[in-house]
Amino acid sequence: MPLAVEPRAAFIEANLGLVHACAGRFRGRGIEYDDLYAAGCMGLVKAVDGFDPGRGLRFSTYAVPVILGEIKKLFRDGGTVKVSRSLKELGLKVTAARERWMKEKGAEPTVSQLAGALGVSPEQVAEAISASMPALSLTPVSDENGDREFDIPTESCEEKVSDLLSLRAVLSSLPEEDRLLIHLRFFKNKTQSETARVLHTTQVQISRRERKLLARMRQMLLE
Repeated sequence: MPLAVEPRAAFIEANLGLVHACAGRFRGRGIEYDDLYAAGCMGLVKAVDGFDPGRGLRFSTYAVPVILGEIKKLFRDGGTVKVSRSLKELGLKVTAARERWMKEKGAEPTVSQLAGALGVSPEQVAEAISASMPALSLTPVSDENGDREFDIPTESCEEKVSDLLSLRAVLSSLPEEDRLLIHLRFFKNKTQSETARVLHTTQVQISRRERKLLARMRQMLLE
């Protein structure tokens, strides 16, 4: 039975770490990482749509071959990710909405907030971000020497959003007490001693656990 829009979008976001893990295997093989990641995201969406929990498989077991298949297809197609015009247009709108939001609110918007601002589903926003490439103006402009050139923005929100989603996926995989430790130390800026008091342990134990947790999280993000 298909997932509802909101749970489906959240499920896709929670599993973006699989895309990074698969795309990372193909670094340095002639195709930019952004392209590898975009193809992998398309594979993830296909895996979510085709997954049948009744078969007794873990989602990751089913999804990884599908994601890898889309990335390998990218090499067969000569490194071109085929993205529909409507998805490209939505990607441009997402980028513009993100910039407006940050200017007005002074904070990075979530996928759900971007979806609400644009009147589309979070799933559509996530897909547009994953498939977006650096925007290219179709209207060339002339510089002071009269040469024709294209206006190519130098920043894309895809990398930042994907990094945030990957971090969220890693955090969600940790036990509750470990998540609380990371939250207190790095989101609430508590000292190790203050964190130890909240968790009813010692500063030394917090220091040891923190080092192990950070090493584990770093490894998960790089896999």
